[in-house]
Amino acid sequence: MPVTVLAYGHAMLGADVSDQNSGLLRLPLHDVHLELGGKMVGFAGYDMPVQYPMGVMGEHLHTRAKAGLFDVSHMGQILAYPIGTMEELALDLERLMPIDVAGLAPWHQRYGMLTNDAGGILDDLMIAHRGDHFLIVVNAACKAADFAHLQAHLRCAKLTMCSDRALLALQGPLAEAALAQIIPETANMRFMQARIFGDIWVSRSGYTGEDGFEISIPVPQVAAFASRLLAMQAVAPIGLGARDSLRLEAGMPLYGHDIDETTSPVEAGLAWAIQKVRRAGGARAGGFAGAARILDELSNGVSRLRVGLRPEGRAPMREGTVLLDGAAQVGRITSGGFGPSLNAPIAMGYLPPSYGTIGTQIAGDLRGKPTPLRVCAVPFHPTSYKR
Repeated sequence: MPVTVLAYGHAMLGADVSDQNSGLLRLPLHDVHLELGGKMVGFAGYDMPVQYPMGVMGEHLHTRAKAGLFDVSHMGQILAYPIGTMEELALDLERLMPIDVAGLAPWHQRYGMLTNDAGGILDDLMIAHRGDHFLIVVNAACKAADFAHLQAHLRCAKLTMCSDRALLALQGPLAEAALAQIIPETANMRFMQARIFGDIWVSRSGYTGEDGFEISIPVPQVAAFASRLLAMQAVAPIGLGARDSLRLEAGMPLYGHDIDETTSPVEAGLAWAIQKVRRAGGARAGGFAGAARILDELSNGVSRLRVGLRPEGRAPMREGTVLLDGAAQVGRITSGGFGPSLNAPIAMGYLPPSYGTIGTQIAGDLRGKPTPLRVCAVPFHPTSYKR
């Protein structure tokens, strides 16, 4: 999210302040990450911590066992207020995404995606119904384009990009107990619920497969809030490296890698996010961008689909690895790495449906050598949401 940067221990700076040397934008907690020993890298135009002294493996396993704190302030937080009624705005939003927005209950949120006229995914997102408006959280690399797209196509909405707020994700089995020490009422929330506690916005969600929360905080307050959490024995700072391995174990697609403007929700294995009311025969079937392709694929199938893959041995197969059936190229890996919770390499990629059966054996071109792997179910690691 575009954020007003608070230099830790200094005066608040302007929104989206960049490092004059690197050209990268700084997160509100930039100096905190440095003090914690964070190794910084460029990601989506921001200078972000990829890992801390604990290391990616340690951070990953700490999040699975206790609680990890992620700075995800690079993402976009968009407020959409109705010009008219919330019902009218919900139907307006349904023209741009294939999900049931009108049926979203107040103080709940839903996973969704913006689609283009060709049925591809412009971005995936979270949308929360907050009584008299919607909050839409989008990916960092897409946030400017998403905001422009919404502005251009929504007929009855007033939009605001929250440029004065940071975003933290607290994830793991001890996340509830940790956050409840600061905001006790959050312990009563269930998965995909959203609440407002004064200036702090909380949803019970995340992108690790673990129970946890995403917490939106005004920039002037975020350093003190993060410090309170990090002072707890259960909570450790977690960087981009473990965030990626956690979401991969959870079988979650990453925009720009597993999904993009050419990928349909059905190909990507995201048909579960398209509710019956928007499908053929539903009360509000179709009517969204790319509906012709998406509804056809829901009824008649796809030419490729995203699958889980387990390489043999210990060597990870990374994004771009070609998938082979004998000498024939049949697909490509879009995300791959080592799964610390499984102590084994894992990957996701696209294959024709005829290869999609669990247990199907194929090979990956690993540095010129065909290496066996098999199709497997996702998630690789079980989720633990509080429903």
